[in-house]
Amino acid sequence: MDGHDSQDPKQSPADTTAFVQNLLQQMQNRFQTMSDSIVTKIDDMGSRINELEQSINDLRAEMGVESSPSPATPAKPTEEITKEEGSA
Repeated sequence: MDGHDSQDPKQSPADTTAFVQNLLQQMQNRFQTMSDSIVTKIDDMGSRINELEQSINDLRAEMGVESSPSPATPAKPTEEITKEEGSA
């Protein structure tokens, strides 16, 4: 068994170092790929949200409801939540 465990001491640390460096590089590449993918998807979602918002505004303009508050800024639900919390 001793013959199996005896490796060149100079080779083993170099192999380990190379292996770890390679592994870290692969992890960095995968992380960068995933990060780029996430950023692209967020940008796409932002564009789709902008298009949806524009479509909603166009529909509201067609219906003549331009003066009503935007659904993005609900004032009453916040007040209702505050009242419910105060009564609890």
